[in-house]
Amino acid sequence: MRLTRAKSLIGLDIGTHSVKAVELTWSNGPVITGFGYAELPSPDAVPETVLDLLRDNEFHSRRVVTSVSGRSVIVRYLTMFKMSPDDLRNAIRYEADKYIPFDEDEVVLDCQPFEVEGVGNLGGNEMRVLLVACRRAVIDEQLRILAAAGLQPELVDVDVFALGNAFELAVGLDPEAGARVSALVDVGATKTCVNLMRAGVSLFTREIHTGGTAFTTAIAGRLSLAGGDAEALKRKPGDEYERVRQAVAPAVDDLASEVRLSFEYFENQFDLGIDEVLLSGGGSRLAGIEHDFARIFERPTMAWDPTGDFPIAAGSTDMELLNHHVPELAVAVGLASRIQRHR
Repeated sequence: MRLTRAKSLIGLDIGTHSVKAVELTWSNGPVITGFGYAELPSPDAVPETVLDLLRDNEFHSRRVVTSVSGRSVIVRYLTMFKMSPDDLRNAIRYEADKYIPFDEDEVVLDCQPFEVEGVGNLGGNEMRVLLVACRRAVIDEQLRILAAAGLQPELVDVDVFALGNAFELAVGLDPEAGARVSALVDVGATKTCVNLMRAGVSLFTREIHTGGTAFTTAIAGRLSLAGGDAEALKRKPGDEYERVRQAVAPAVDDLASEVRLSFEYFENQFDLGIDEVLLSGGGSRLAGIEHDFARIFERPTMAWDPTGDFPIAAGSTDMELLNHHVPELAVAVGLASRIQRHR
């Protein structure tokens, strides 16, 4: 589904614990013209939470891009014989049967050939193809929620690719970026997205089904706290900083070890090193996590701002709230960034 002259576009990120919305308007570059954040009281509260978010914040558009994630989404990087786009779309369904554990009529499929100079050992008659599949029921539910909120869906993306799009838009490609491999690691509440990027192309992605909630559980168990108290202490440890660090260390190490396995697989597969690790997501706000990850990854590791240096329209946004939640906005910004591709 393609955008048609949309001047503004909302990126709507529906997570397990919160809903984030960022509206971008293109005016010689991206301008933030709307922002909203709302906690999710329960998984069943998504429709009313989206409605409340739209009602309580100022947005100029009803066009929206949202995304899917989780075990119902399958992403595979394939090597196939070179063929025309029409032939590829006919062939991909047969190829998909090898990788997708769902019936054909239960899924929505998409594919895209891609290439990055100097990556991989391809034969002269071969090409790389990105295959993405999602259970149709998951997409239908997303569309139902958007329709109930009076929103016009333009595209349904995948969280991990939205992360890459945000990186491209906010950070851009400097003259030396072509050979650099950047590992984007977005630590959400119940999942961590990994996207390895080079020259603006995603070469490897993975979803790891753990995140900030595991940190909270570790704190609650070690310090004998209720879940709400553990969450509050995780966010603002204050004088309890060292106790929180000790309590959460095993959960942080477990997640970092899983991410590192992905790095090692990628480096062996492509014979490329990872030059930097860029952290985002609510879980990346945990005190000391950059230092811990850098120690385990043995690579430069730092947080990054997915809103870049975008100007913000006067009066359109609660600046204090936006700044507080900046680490959590990578997916929403990446979804809204679709406006630059179709403007």
